[in-house]
Amino acid sequence: MKFNKRFVCVAGAVVFATAVLAGTNSVKAVSIPDDKIADGVYIGSVNVSGMTKAEAEAALDEYVATLMDTQFVLQGPDGSMKVTAEDMGVYVDTKQAAERAMTVAHSGNLINRYKEYKDLESSDLVLDMNLQVDKQLTANLIYDKASVLNKEAVNNGLELNNGTFTFVEGHSGQEVDIVSSVVYINDYLANQWDGENNTIDLISVEVLPKGTREELAQVQDELGTFTTNFSTSGASRSQNVTNGCNKINGTVVYPGEEFSVYEAVSPFSQENGYELAGSYLNGTTVESFGGGICQVSSTLYNAVIRAELEVTMRYNHSMLVSYVEPSDDAAIAGTYKDFRFVNNYDFPIYIQGYCSGKNITFTIYGKETRASNRTVTFESEIISQDPPTIQFNYTEEQLLGYWKVEQGAHLGTVARLWKVVKVDGVEQSREPFNKSTYQASPRIITIGIAGATPEQIAALNAAVATNDEATVQATVASMAIPVTQ
Repeated sequence: MKFNKRFVCVAGAVVFATAVLAGTNSVKAVSIPDDKIADGVYIGSVNVSGMTKAEAEAALDEYVATLMDTQFVLQGPDGSMKVTAEDMGVYVDTKQAAERAMTVAHSGNLINRYKEYKDLESSDLVLDMNLQVDKQLTANLIYDKASVLNKEAVNNGLELNNGTFTFVEGHSGQEVDIVSSVVYINDYLANQWDGENNTIDLISVEVLPKGTREELAQVQDELGTFTTNFSTSGASRSQNVTNGCNKINGTVVYPGEEFSVYEAVSPFSQENGYELAGSYLNGTTVESFGGGICQVSSTLYNAVIRAELEVTMRYNHSMLVSYVEPSDDAAIAGTYKDFRFVNNYDFPIYIQGYCSGKNITFTIYGKETRASNRTVTFESEIISQDPPTIQFNYTEEQLLGYWKVEQGAHLGTVARLWKVVKVDGVEQSREPFNKSTYQASPRIITIGIAGATPEQIAALNAAVATNDEATVQATVASMAIPVTQ
């Protein structure tokens, strides 16, 4: 049978004509407007039948906007996180999707176009929407929650008992492969998501514990040690020093790893074993949980520098401390004031910390590779000093005669720490190691004036004007109002 075929362009439409009655030359014509998407075409769940390209794009944008609050669960090896489509920057290439829809029954040869047209009469055509995520945004989300998602590996370690090290076996962990997981999330939304199953299993890899028996067996030698005393501390501060020391004791730091005191000892809360005790804040002494932790970090700092490990972050206190020489201290105040160091050796190091008789001691162990006739010491040098002032405050909440020292004076000081290397007792080098500036703070005394007469206030003011503590104290004592029972 011979078929007559013809293709005619009519204004605003594509017209197909072909024989449809067997054994005859009868012709039936059908048409699709050339600026409209064919009927029965869907992009995902969005029906774009009869729409222009611009209308289809707008419909897709509207649909994607409704997805923004959709919540997904990203499941890691040990935990999960909830994110919305908006959090992941979910989007659709609406222009590309609309252009693809427009090609249905509009492109290709006449026979293919007619076939697509006839297929649409019997069933709808659903094109992939190809939902996508902002890959960098999604990667950042996963990175920020890594500690929640991952099953951390526990590195092989050591225990030191009675001078003998014992190997402690760790275990492997599972860590989210962020790049592979983002690619999988993108593929899942584009090709698998049915609009209901919103849990996505992230791709993870095994993380082996660090340290072999052979590596850890090298840790035998004392590389640096230091002790400070906290005998003047009250019970709460002593508790904080001991608690912080215990949290660092037993730590193994592998080659290239950085150790952070703040990360090791925080958070500073009662639940984490800390009590309220005095600490420095903006040049004054205040009560805070963890007061005294800086003595822990300062003691460790001195052991670390004697082991000649690489210090990566260290700050001096705002005011001088009593338990180490100027420039020997290392302050802790959140992540912005931390003491950190890197193990720059080719072998692991072990940190021993303990408190005994109001002394705190840290010792760094490793493999001694330095010459036995070489010694390292550190010397503190005062460059300049600024004498403190005295400040008297009045309070009407206490009777005349009340006298209380609220804060001791601190000398303003600029100091330098020198690193001195000797070989066979002969000095080989003397290099500046750090420079520290400590602000002066006044001795603050509160005086009660409740019940004082104008004449007594005038006499008190005259005594304060001398700026002599003994004169002021004698004047206050002479005016003291007896406390009656």
